[in-house]
Amino acid sequence: MSNQGVNKGRRNLLIGATSAVGAVGVIGAAVPFVRSWAPSAKAQSAGAPVEQEYSKLEVGQQITVEWRGKPVWIIRRDKKMLSSITKSEEFVADPASEAEQQPEYCKNEYRSVDPEIFVAIGICTHLGCSPKLFADPGSLENEWLGGFYCPCHGSKFDLAGRVYSGVPANANLEVPPYIIDTASKTIIVGEDGGA
Repeated sequence: MSNQGVNKGRRNLLIGATSAVGAVGVIGAAVPFVRSWAPSAKAQSAGAPVEQEYSKLEVGQQITVEWRGKPVWIIRRDKKMLSSITKSEEFVADPASEAEQQPEYCKNEYRSVDPEIFVAIGICTHLGCSPKLFADPGSLENEWLGGFYCPCHGSKFDLAGRVYSGVPANANLEVPPYIIDTASKTIIVGEDGGA
């Protein structure tokens, strides 16, 4: 057969149209693939700051909120609880909170922005269990000054979340970044109050 009847213009048009359809197909397939790399709305909200009102929180009461899939405790402490923190200094492994388990602005005796309000991640630093609050002196044992006890392996923490010496856990409870908004009586967990 001879090539005399081939229309080069028509051939170029078909090649161009086929290439354009192919390019649109590649882009159409690539867009969902590239979008899959972005975090989902659920993942974005899981890392978002959490706001909790604390005005109705009674002395000695603990509430738990979830931030980044972790339980975060908010506890209102009274003068008696604060004095037990001072008394427990000789028993804790890191009384000055030298380990980086809290933001710089919480690196104080009470490990908090406001001594009355304590915020901590409620996960034991030994194996990830959840300690229980035993706030009253003597509520766990006779010498108990008040604090947190992990029933899984016996780790103890004072009311500032500092780990006792000689227990399985080797670090203080983690204090997340947070801000206390006194005007609205809310705590915003996940926002850095030091900035």
